[in-house]
Amino acid sequence: MADELPVIREILMEQILINLVSGALGGIGAGKSSPTFDLGMAGNVISGLVGGGVLGQVVTLLLPSVMAAAQSGNLSVGGVVSQVIAGGAGGAILTAIIGAIKNKAAA
Repeated sequence: MADELPVIREILMEQILINLVSGALGGIGAGKSSPTFDLGMAGNVISGLVGGGVLGQVVTLLLPSVMAAAQSGNLSVGGVVSQVIAGGAGGAILTAIIGAIKNKAAA
């Protein structure tokens, strides 16, 4: 049991890093796609990191297959792809929401 804990922690850390990187890229993409959503480079990256991290973890909890693969020590292609999609979407969604609110308040 004690030997399994570092493996699970390492895989969970890899999933979180995948979520954060893809979230930052999703935030940049959403911010640069429309001037309505743009928060500047730093704002897009920060909101993308937060959105990617949150939605990526929610998807991990909602999809038992991703969690089961992580706990068994198998980091499958499907699990990585779902983490990338969830992180990117989360980053893009949060950046778009914050950008729209910021620009609506400024107008």
